Amino acid sequence: MSIMEVSHRGKEFTSVIQKAESDLRELLSIPANYEVLFLQGGASTQFSCLPLNLCGVEDTADYIVTGSWGDKAFKEGQRFCKANLAWSGKATKYTRIPSEKELQLSPNAKYLHICANETIHGVEFKDYPTPKGDTTFLVADMSSNFCSKPVDVSKFGVIYAGAQKNVGPAGVTIAIIRNDLIGNAQQSTPLMLDYKIHAENKSLYNTPPCFTIYMCGLVFEDLLAQGGLSEIEKKNVQKAKILYEAIDASNGFYRCPVEKSVRSLMNVPFTLEKSELESDFIKQAASEGMLQLKGHRSVGGMRASIYNVMPLAGVEKLVSFMKVFQANH
Repeated sequence: MSIMEVSHRGKEFTSVIQKAESDLRELLSIPANYEVLFLQGGASTQFSCLPLNLCGVEDTADYIVTGSWGDKAFKEGQRFCKANLAWSGKATKYTRIPSEKELQLSPNAKYLHICANETIHGVEFKDYPTPKGDTTFLVADMSSNFCSKPVDVSKFGVIYAGAQKNVGPAGVTIAIIRNDLIGNAQQSTPLMLDYKIHAENKSLYNTPPCFTIYMCGLVFEDLLAQGGLSEIEKKNVQKAKILYEAIDASNGFYRCPVEKSVRSLMNVPFTLEKSELESDFIKQAASEGMLQLKGHRSVGGMRASIYNVMPLAGVEKLVSFMKVFQANH
């Protein structure tokens, strides 16, 4: 039988989800006092789950907004708690990450929320901010750089990530939550958004996305076989390095607007000096088998997403094409 046909409460699937959790714990060295939940609804649903589970309606939560996804999280947070905008990069078109001294943090905030990597704008936290309050904990949306590098989970109260960038097909969202933060949901929280319900039921309160979890498990096995996340990070650094070097060495023909110190290893946005050539660039690249290079509609230009599964050869092919395209124009 296929994994899609077996009961999610049967021993066959139980072994699958338990193995997936065990391998993820090994990959990220997740401490024993953290729950690992396999949820549904995408990271966007977590924008609601976080304040509902971690705050009262009168409690404050700090948000650092470094791009579109951080902004969506902040706006949803405003619906369920007193969300404080600690910093926004909108004025500079989300091209940098703030220093600690720029942050307007609340001493009594329940949590400080960040989006660790912004897919649309291509900015990535290299160091994580320190919350101001003694009991304030850090929360991170790691959807687009999850399992791309080692992370010290103990620095966070909650890490959450949609699977679809680096660890599996769309359909499952992984949440890593410190145990003491579970069980304090607002009274109005729907059962399906209550972390306690899912923790008590080992992510099996209702039928989970079984096939997606199965695929995630295979990916976790493969990442371990490659040597773990330290080795994965080395590969990602190498790929990003040659692409950014090609952009910076083009004498302005290609331009990346992001501050160099916070350029993403996963998403590389760039524009052409002659914007009228961008459609030709995308069409010619597609004719050579390089797809999905058009930038997000909100920012334009191009964007190369070079997640874990993108081989070095794929990035090298793109760089070679970019050099030829420049020479011809």
